[in-house]
Amino acid sequence: MIIQLAVYGAARNQSYNRLAELTDKFGGRLSGSAALENAIDYMIQKMTEDGLDNVHGETVMVPNWERGDESAAVLQPRYHPMSILGLGSSVGTPVGGITAEALIVKSFDELHRRAAEAKGKIVVYNQDFVNYGVSVMYRGYGASEAAKVGGVASLVRSVTPLSVYSPHTGIQMYSDGVPKIPTASITVEDAEMMWRMSQRGERIVIFLNMSAQNYPMVESRNTVAEIIGSKYPEQVVLVSGHLDSWDVGQGAMDDGGGAIISWQALSLVKQLGLRPKRTMRAVLWTAEEQGMVGSQQYYEMHKVNVSNYDLVMESDIGTFIPTGIDFSGIPEAFSIMEEVVKLLAPINASNLVRTADGGDVSFWIQDGVPGGSLINENDKYFYFHHSNGRGHDDSSGSTPDGPVFCRLGRRILRCCGSG
Repeated sequence: MIIQLAVYGAARNQSYNRLAELTDKFGGRLSGSAALENAIDYMIQKMTEDGLDNVHGETVMVPNWERGDESAAVLQPRYHPMSILGLGSSVGTPVGGITAEALIVKSFDELHRRAAEAKGKIVVYNQDFVNYGVSVMYRGYGASEAAKVGGVASLVRSVTPLSVYSPHTGIQMYSDGVPKIPTASITVEDAEMMWRMSQRGERIVIFLNMSAQNYPMVESRNTVAEIIGSKYPEQVVLVSGHLDSWDVGQGAMDDGGGAIISWQALSLVKQLGLRPKRTMRAVLWTAEEQGMVGSQQYYEMHKVNVSNYDLVMESDIGTFIPTGIDFSGIPEAFSIMEEVVKLLAPINASNLVRTADGGDVSFWIQDGVPGGSLINENDKYFYFHHSNGRGHDDSSGSTPDGPVFCRLGRRILRCCGSG
């Protein structure tokens, strides 16, 4: 009944249309921004209108970083303006920017070997894309590694297997006791160009200007809605995605889709007049991009009731076609999930794979709560991830809702707290 309603019935394209309205209305929803708080108000209103139970926001203190104006250019050996995106939590440059010679490296190992050359320079990382988990380490820690050897700024080749002159942003972490230097992502094309120049022995000079600011923490909210269980109301099945995004693009794939389908999971049950035995709870996390801030504070607030959580799921890896479910749990729970996935055969999503990494729900999985995540056809996700790219848009509105299910899983890089 649920699949029929969502894919072929009156609710066909409903999640797509809800996602389109959210992203068109608010665009990027950066932690600490008015856009995010307005989107939270909107979701609370819509979920209330949908007739869900106990719709409310739970206060979370979140980071408040502002990108500001930013620009960069190669000055020597020829003038070439570059497209950049400052990395989250980066400090700004001094007023008037930084002009310095560049040191181009392919790896942290090369940087350390050439440490004597780095002082006073802008370190440019032209790391190869191996996979997201490996290559994103340069985005996450490149600034601090450059600062340790005297670099005055760092520029990081965007973490993507495909670039059409598109920089990709994301969170970065400064190390304790290390000077904080400005850091931004650049396109694959520019990183490769400067690498070729450096291999020819040419002197490269870069101008970088960033007015990024880190402000004091501000209040935000996790957004919660439920359908109260008929027999075991104290027991919870939780579905989730994060409502915040970066300030570029429109936050559809990361993670408006995950937020919308978490709402939709409850909404479809409500529309059919069904009543689950256990409470279904949707939580739309805030400030995930800043290091799973909202989900961690939710866990700290609710972990006293961990024994009442029967299943936790997260969607946070795009909006592509689903093929099955990742799952973590004891063998008995895995046997139950083997039966559950048989119900997904009509949408060709009945694969079951052990071990869901969890992301925002990893805190619960570590406490022994069974956790699930969708597996989907996700090989193009990082083409668009954290960039101004918006991906495919079926403006005809004829696509069934099946492909709008998002993978309920972890962000691939968890050491950085986001992906």
